[in-house]
Amino acid sequence: MSVAEQGKRARAAATALATASRRVKDEALQAMADALVANADAIIAANAEDVERARASNTADHLIDRLRLDARRVDAMAEGLRQVAGLPDPVGEVVRGSVLPNGLELRQVRVPMGVIGIIYEARPNVTADAAGLCLKSGNAVLLRGSSSARTSNEAIVDALRSAVEGAGLPADAVQLVDATSRDSVKELMRARGLVDVLIPRGGADLIRSVVEDSTVPVIETGVGNCHVYVDAAADLQMALEILINAKTSRPSVCNAAESLLVHEAVAEEFLALALPALRSAGVTVHGDPKVVAIGGPDVVPATPEDFAAEYLSLDLSAAVVPDLDAAIEHIRQYGSGHTEAIVTGSQAAARRFVQEVDAAAVMVNASTRFTDGGEFGFGAEIGISTQKLHARGPMGLPELTSTKWVVVGDGHVR
Repeated sequence: MSVAEQGKRARAAATALATASRRVKDEALQAMADALVANADAIIAANAEDVERARASNTADHLIDRLRLDARRVDAMAEGLRQVAGLPDPVGEVVRGSVLPNGLELRQVRVPMGVIGIIYEARPNVTADAAGLCLKSGNAVLLRGSSSARTSNEAIVDALRSAVEGAGLPADAVQLVDATSRDSVKELMRARGLVDVLIPRGGADLIRSVVEDSTVPVIETGVGNCHVYVDAAADLQMALEILINAKTSRPSVCNAAESLLVHEAVAEEFLALALPALRSAGVTVHGDPKVVAIGGPDVVPATPEDFAAEYLSLDLSAAVVPDLDAAIEHIRQYGSGHTEAIVTGSQAAARRFVQEVDAAAVMVNASTRFTDGGEFGFGAEIGISTQKLHARGPMGLPELTSTKWVVVGDGHVR
């Protein structure tokens, strides 16, 4: 089926979703969660085929980690849908309202966007997350995953569509776009009038291609070159625990730390703790000359490209900075606007960092790994936006709506 035909079906489904009650949508989400659990064996078996193909083609380990599903991850996908079912319905929420001096009543209310297209790489859990969030917010969704996850995505979407239809909503509210043809991506990016917004999730090349080539409006999700800055006033044990968590808990995701900055006043003491701990965790540190001088042969000399890199692996760039100003300037030069963290006991330093660092999320004495829709209490997330229009940071249900103005008069004329 062509993307144009899928878009037409999605628009018809979106009309039904826009007027569906919260009860019906939540029942559908619960049914979708139950369907994932009931079909877990089939989904995991399908995923094993994808993983085997990825290994045969020498896919990088961090990408295989994103691709792989097991019983725990399928359960987590189902739990994410149940959490979304428990969240308030954004549709119909009054954002603001007033009565004008002439007696006209104004209300700005949330409404679904309509049809949302998602173009994403590798991670099949995105399939369930995106379907659930779009359905709850009253939107139909066209899912274009990568060819590397096509067997997994087919199994997941088959289960979800059956559940949606069984709950009394159109199955075409959730559709999977052909992942075997590159043309389907181009068609989706050119489906203006059928698709209301596109959201790319993946690497820098994918995001850049969608942003630059799409005629459909795009919400840009960005790469995550996230920094941890250890200030002169930091509790160094706290800083060590935050750094290790931010870098190693799951290095293949966009909220993992990719760069370490250390104030020169505590550099020798902190790096004496951090470098062995990072080495023990399998992390390769790419350091500036001051880090190399402290760490010796265990540190790889860093290039400018290292400081700009989103490694998505057990690699970390590191630099010693003379002060907070230099740390902020380094982040301005190399950061991607995703998540930046400061570890400090100084309220003044924390305040300046929060005010002057330009990022979707700024952490004070907390790991960068908390930039996540689930951790923020949104249930699942559709992505993490690094742009500044409409949505920024983890995008939950409200970010998947637009608004309309409702104006009520009593025979008013202008």
